[in-house]
Amino acid sequence: MINGNRMHLISIASLIAKGILLLLLCVVSFEVPNAKTRPIDFVCNAHARRHMDNVKDLEVAMVDCSGSDQLPSSLQIPCVRILKASWDHKSLQQKRAEVRGALGVLLDGVGRVRKETKLSCQSSLLERLEHGITNYLHIVTKLDIKGDLTDPDPGCPSQQSRSLTQVLQLYGRLLRGKLEWLSLDLRDSCLDQR
Repeated sequence: MINGNRMHLISIASLIAKGILLLLLCVVSFEVPNAKTRPIDFVCNAHARRHMDNVKDLEVAMVDCSGSDQLPSSLQIPCVRILKASWDHKSLQQKRAEVRGALGVLLDGVGRVRKETKLSCQSSLLERLEHGITNYLHIVTKLDIKGDLTDPDPGCPSQQSRSLTQVLQLYGRLLRGKLEWLSLDLRDSCLDQR
């Protein structure tokens, strides 16, 4: 009888372990596509690009974080102005370099300011922003663009800001401007993937 109960308990434990494993697999299956998406998938899927854009979520989270707009020190924000005529005359390497350069400037500034902040909710916002910028930087760096990496064209000067609202607005303009235009310029690669 003891062996029967023991076997019964072992089979229940086995079912519970399988259930937990299945749950973990479901959770991972929802998270992995966003984390491990190929750069070409990002380029070819406008919905995926919109889904990755977390600026609105960060702006909403700022409302609940009193005093989060004023950063402890100013950070450099890149120029994200884009002129269609000059953009059209740049090579894909130059366009990628501009986007990478702007993301890199933001990442450095946000990372530095996050270490200085005393507000835990502001630190959390900056950490989420830093994570988003890192994801975009990884994707842009890994895009299959032939040719050497080039330095960005200085185009227009960067600015300094202590306003997280201004940083988020500029970040959003970068995503919906230069990054989106770069993705549109790479649309032909999507045909090769079919």
